[in-house]
Amino acid sequence: MVRKQKTDARDAAHLLHLLLEERFPRIWRPSLEECDLRQLVWHRQKLVWMRNAVGNQLHALAMGEGVCRKKQLWTKKGRRELEGLGLGDWASYRRQELLRMLDQLDVSLKKLDQAVEEQSNQNAAAVLLRTHPGVGAVTSLAFVLTLGPVARFERSKQVVSYLGLNPREPSSGGKQRLGAISQQGNPMMRSLLVEAGHSAPRLDAELRKDYQRLKLRRGSGVAKVAIVRKLAVRMYWMLRQPANYAQLVRMQGSPWATLVKQ
Repeated sequence: MVRKQKTDARDAAHLLHLLLEERFPRIWRPSLEECDLRQLVWHRQKLVWMRNAVGNQLHALAMGEGVCRKKQLWTKKGRRELEGLGLGDWASYRRQELLRMLDQLDVSLKKLDQAVEEQSNQNAAAVLLRTHPGVGAVTSLAFVLTLGPVARFERSKQVVSYLGLNPREPSSGGKQRLGAISQQGNPMMRSLLVEAGHSAPRLDAELRKDYQRLKLRRGSGVAKVAIVRKLAVRMYWMLRQPANYAQLVRMQGSPWATLVKQ
């Protein structure tokens, strides 16, 4: 108890010393404009999740009638088939309501996607990130708004931890084990990075090779998380350099080789 009190007093004295010397780290706060843009990307993502939930319910209705079309259910032919299913009164009412909600969400998302595209085109950092294969307007703008000034992070590990992509480390009996990702931080940003992580390996040979290697050794789940983490690190270094995708790949002896290719 006495030792803890001494430690607390020493820490308090250290903090006071930093304050008096004006060396206390400042907390970054986004500007009013950045806060407003965050509302844009957050609102869009919330509607995307709502649309997915509505779509899943419609899929369940169709599958209950023996119709399994997956993505084809959203084509014109699939929609006609869905609308033509012979359902009971309340099931038909549910289908009608869900389709109405789906159409409304599609209209709203189209408007929001256009707004995000415009804002992303006006943001130099977002334009830089979009040079990476698989990284679009939404992911790039959200990444910039989530991280803020990239100089806040001295190392890529700090970014990985900030985004909740670092593995948990449950320990027992003096042994350290790596578990699932911590999922601390911004869930929207993780969701967008996961989406980008599906596209990037198809367009980037290095990521595709890493994914296939990890999938064989550790399984697809671990491989997907690793690719998302690598993508986040790449985007961080693109902002730190700054450099576009092609420039960063060409750099020899840069942090790229150490942090991305390992």
